[in-house]
Amino acid sequence: MPSASPGRRLMAVVVLVPVLAALALWAFAWPAARTAPRDLPLGVAGPAAATAQVEKRLEQREGAFEIHRYADEAAAREAVEARTVYGAVAVTPRGPVLLTASAASPAVAQLLQQAVAGQADGTRVGTVDVVPLPEGDPRGAGLNAAALPLALAGIAAGAVVTVAGLRGVRAAAALTGASVLVGAVAAGIAHNWLGILTGGWWAEAGVLGLTTLAVAGAVAGLAALLGRAGLGIGGALVMLLGNPFSGAATAPELLPEPAGAIGQWLPPGAGVTLLRSVAYFDGAAAVGPALTLTWWAVLGLGAVLLGGTLRTRKAGSAPAAERQELAAVG
Repeated sequence: MPSASPGRRLMAVVVLVPVLAALALWAFAWPAARTAPRDLPLGVAGPAAATAQVEKRLEQREGAFEIHRYADEAAAREAVEARTVYGAVAVTPRGPVLLTASAASPAVAQLLQQAVAGQADGTRVGTVDVVPLPEGDPRGAGLNAAALPLALAGIAAGAVVTVAGLRGVRAAAALTGASVLVGAVAAGIAHNWLGILTGGWWAEAGVLGLTTLAVAGAVAGLAALLGRAGLGIGGALVMLLGNPFSGAATAPELLPEPAGAIGQWLPPGAGVTLLRSVAYFDGAAAVGPALTLTWWAVLGLGAVLLGGTLRTRKAGSAPAAERQELAAVG
């Protein structure tokens, strides 16, 4: 099959680069420009007569909050610690109290403070950070920045395994080993050196490694089934959708629909959510994102093994076909 002419290759580059730039701009700028609460889980605690006015004011922001009702401040605090809600307004004998969890999302904690203060009619609202961020990362910037390096590490692992020509079991073993080492190194840096993670070290290393493996498996698996084009598809899926839709810097409920939901079904978003759970919330609400990452890793490695098997069969059948053709000619 003749290769494309230099003129066609030139036109392909001229057209492809602006298209990729437009996609990247849309993927990163659209969620950032449309950040706002959308069905954000928020608790209201206290006697019904005392909380009715609070609920009415919050519901005036139509579609912004998903209200959860609790009997008292203690129940609301438990819901925040379990990651059922991002925060809660508790009406107590000493006045209204806003419970937040900056470890779940500093952006949401700040948004709730502004929303509740603006609805309080001059009444002073006390704020309690139930699950604060660690002193080593008071603004949450370190954790937010972790999503991109993990995505890049996964893409790099998948690309190196593919370019090196590893197939089947060897490719799967290389991806798994590299991901385990990435998890250990990342946990050492983030937990021991920078102090931005404060949970169990082994659990954090496991989450970091599983996130890397989910990305690496997806990239290498697509490459094993589709050839080198799979590298581009896998990398674009992670970088143009997974990373900007992850909600790492804000929260999935602050992203425009359906970006927040899509991001949680992709490895970067699920990885950040799971890392917050194990690092700050003792594993609360970890099952969903853990299953998402596990499925990506299992399906990716399965595709790698399947691709290796198909190529081996194809290579083994080629000589036999050639012998049949020679016999027919003779």
